[in-house]
Amino acid sequence: MMTTVTERQLRAETILQQLGGQRFIVFTGSKQFVAMENGLMFALPSRLAKEGVNKIRILLDLNDTYTVEALKVNTRFGTVKVIGSESDIYCDGLTASFERLTGLYTHF
Repeated sequence: MMTTVTERQLRAETILQQLGGQRFIVFTGSKQFVAMENGLMFALPSRLAKEGVNKIRILLDLNDTYTVEALKVNTRFGTVKVIGSESDIYCDGLTASFERLTGLYTHF
């Protein structure tokens, strides 16, 4: 099913708010947010997260849960490596999943 730009944007904004919104951005240094067909992808500062994770992809699943993927993207060589992934994550578990996959805290 195709979604409109507005639906994608709303979905991405909702995911960002569930992560903590502006506070999440400040704590993690997240940037380059991209609203995807069924989720949100964003970049992390290089060499900040564990195992070289520099992108996070959060996808909304059909059962109204999320799949969170920690990626190591090398644009120079055009490679994408999935460092870790967690499925069946409810909205209130997004920050905990992010913290487990990246080693970065989202709050004090």
